[in-house]
Amino acid sequence: MSAIADANAYPPDIVALRDGLDGFLKQEVIARHERHAALLDDERRLFTDDGRYHPDALALIREVRMAASRAGYYGMCVPTSLGGGGLGALAWFGGWERIFHRCADHYWLGHYAISHWAFGPSAVLERVSPRARDEMLAGMMAGSHSMCFGMSEPDAGSDAMMMKTKAVREGDGWRISGSKIWTTNSPYADYCIVFAVTDPARAAQRKGGISAFLVPTDAPGFVVERVIKMWGSVGGNEAILHFDGIRVEPWQLVGELDRGFAIAMLGVNLGRLYNSARSVGTARWAMEKAFDYVKVRQAFGHPIAEYQGVMFPLAESAMQMHGAHLMCLNAARLVDGGAPARKEVAMTKAFATQMAAQTLDRVIQAHGAIGMTNELGLTEAWKSLRKVNIADGTNEILRRTIVGEMLGGDLDW
Repeated sequence: MSAIADANAYPPDIVALRDGLDGFLKQEVIARHERHAALLDDERRLFTDDGRYHPDALALIREVRMAASRAGYYGMCVPTSLGGGGLGALAWFGGWERIFHRCADHYWLGHYAISHWAFGPSAVLERVSPRARDEMLAGMMAGSHSMCFGMSEPDAGSDAMMMKTKAVREGDGWRISGSKIWTTNSPYADYCIVFAVTDPARAAQRKGGISAFLVPTDAPGFVVERVIKMWGSVGGNEAILHFDGIRVEPWQLVGELDRGFAIAMLGVNLGRLYNSARSVGTARWAMEKAFDYVKVRQAFGHPIAEYQGVMFPLAESAMQMHGAHLMCLNAARLVDGGAPARKEVAMTKAFATQMAAQTLDRVIQAHGAIGMTNELGLTEAWKSLRKVNIADGTNEILRRTIVGEMLGGDLDW
């Protein structure tokens, strides 16, 4: 996006923030990738035999988080009550969109430049107890510590109310038993927000009965069962967790007893805006690669930019990308204005993630065989975008949300 377009889309403070992120990414992210390419670009070195990041890679991730914290980017959208910058949804989208536009999935350390809601401090932590703040907040805000978000289960993915993990009363506290799956960052996190059934009768009626607890990952009974490997990778960032009677005290309850699902939905909505930004930013990165390539690649005596069969699909994606970008800006402004925007956020996430995966497919096609090589990073970007068509609400669940809101009378946008 040109400086003029940026100025039209964002107020001056967010334009300055995005410009500042450019410098940070060059100095703290891209430079690290170049210095440590042998580790970061080779999965055989990046992951250990059990599928976890190598300790040297974890150290680089921590360095980027802490550098971002010192620079003011890591906590820029964390509520001021937690010591963050308190910037809203428009800054959240604008910051993440710039990161993925510049880094995509090749310079993946850039994904730690802003605190992700499920891995670091965010509005999700506003409801933790004073003791929990005293024990965890400083490290989280500094980027030295991280967390994970334990909600999905083998039989409770899109329908999270079907979860079976239970927290059973024991004295003034609880014992948590159960399992979670697809828990991102859990092999490396210092804390986990665990969602568990505390009132089975209410949960069965879908009228609450689910609570959230803050659990240190070194607590007795907290087990990272195994790392989940996807797309043929030798390692991963997601894991299966098992809880074997973990003792939690009253100060570890997050928010109100039996009303934890609202906290979960707060996180999920942040995730939907994040994934929309990821989609738009990565699609822009890929489209720029495509237009650089089609101008110089020759076929049958002409640049392939002269062939409609190559260029019209890219034009189609460009139209969709523009629409997705405008939808994201609108949804973010609605959220900043205090609107629930459940329908608009769902629309935005579904449209943007589908657009991006299709755009990457078209860009790979325009490149031909070279588009599938590791050097360009296009296939890695496509895999990540295919994944976010499922994360934080599948496209089918999002459509269910959209029509549910409309049937309830919300026919405006």
